[in-house]
Amino acid sequence: MEHNRKRRMTKAQREWRPGTPKKRRSIKVTFASVVLTLEALVVLFATLAAFGLLRDTIPPALILSVGVVLAFALVASCAFLTKPYGIAIGWALQLLIIATGFIEPTMFLIGVLFALTWLYGIRTGRRLDAENVERDRQQAEWERANPEGGSEPGANL
Repeated sequence: MEHNRKRRMTKAQREWRPGTPKKRRSIKVTFASVVLTLEALVVLFATLAAFGLLRDTIPPALILSVGVVLAFALVASCAFLTKPYGIAIGWALQLLIIATGFIEPTMFLIGVLFALTWLYGIRTGRRLDAENVERDRQQAEWERANPEGGSEPGANL
């Protein structure tokens, strides 16, 4: 039983030891994942709309397969957001969604709005991640200067 529990643990869980600080998750990655996942849902609904509107001019199997593959690609790309090329994959998908406007013109507007949301999430996430790094640095510096764990800075204000 104990062996099965260890096998299901992640690498981070297996390597954790008491007193080990938990690594912060990137806000940029979180924001980007949310945008891509919401975009995948919108793509699925847009696929259904295109299926209803365009099935007489474009083969229904093509409409459905392209829509499902694009939605899957959006969700799957979340796994690469921590890699150096992850954001580039996201940008490529944004351009691809904008390009679907050539098939269904409403997707031009939806694609541009999601691309702007993507840009905002990436820029804001980077800024907040940088602020967290600075805050963590200051906290570590304060803890080194106050090993006895005195009151928090500014607590007496």
